[in-house]
Amino acid sequence: MPERCRFTFIFNPEADKGRAARLEPWLRGRVCSLDGASLMTTAHAGHASEIALDASVRSDCLVACGGDGTLHEVVNAVAGSDIAVGVLPLGSANDFVKTLGGSGDAGAALQDCLAGQRRKVDLGYVSFNGEERRFFVNSLGMGLTGRIAEAVKRTTWLKGELSYAHALFSVLVGYAPLKMHIKITAPDAVFEMHEPVFAFSVSNGKIEGGRFRIAPDADPADGLLDVCILKSIPKLAFLSYVVKYLRGSQIQDPKVVYCKASSIEIIMAEPDVMHMDGEVFESLPGRIIISVAPAALTVVSP
Repeated sequence: MPERCRFTFIFNPEADKGRAARLEPWLRGRVCSLDGASLMTTAHAGHASEIALDASVRSDCLVACGGDGTLHEVVNAVAGSDIAVGVLPLGSANDFVKTLGGSGDAGAALQDCLAGQRRKVDLGYVSFNGEERRFFVNSLGMGLTGRIAEAVKRTTWLKGELSYAHALFSVLVGYAPLKMHIKITAPDAVFEMHEPVFAFSVSNGKIEGGRFRIAPDADPADGLLDVCILKSIPKLAFLSYVVKYLRGSQIQDPKVVYCKASSIEIIMAEPDVMHMDGEVFESLPGRIIISVAPAALTVVSP
């Protein structure tokens, strides 16, 4: 029988465009000084999920040491189980830890993982054309935000929030609103939209892209997801919305639909890019169903 381990730290040295690798000696030293802790390092995309699945049978808590993408992989391995998940934010944006109220400092975040409280949070659950199914912990975006996430992955020479700002403006140059049919099941109503959409996001956390308050009213434990849809606008007009998204004030704008929902169904007129927690899924066609999975994850938070 494998030896029981209180904490398994799953470290992605490729986080933050490979800059996280510089912290490996520090992290290894800290983990080695702890009783009942081990450090595992990812070697390829998807490896964090594999490690998490294997470690879940002998660990009480898995700590995702990387960015939101690393957390995304760990969550998809253990969603629905009683295994606790902590976050050591070493990525470019580290969005979900901000919703949890955690520190962006690695040392302080490590202490949060070791001594923080455990609580249940919701997850988003996505079905693509009835075939592939995945969870997201922070956010999902299509159209503009999906293409921004794709551009961030390609931009290796910028780090952190600067990479998101650069990606936003580079994508905006050739962007056109997407034709989408959207059905939203809210707590008190069901309504549909069939029109071009400039930006579409579904959130469990408040922040995306480092600083953008896409869903300022989001509560990851309320049993609902937050939908933020910017209807079709001229490209140049979007520049004024950048400030609104940074403040979270876009939800008061008449061109924005913002609501709580238990499920969202999308039918795409043309294939496009989607991101979940910054992880990019290209050329998704047809029907996509997004629903909330209430209290599906145990997290460690301050």
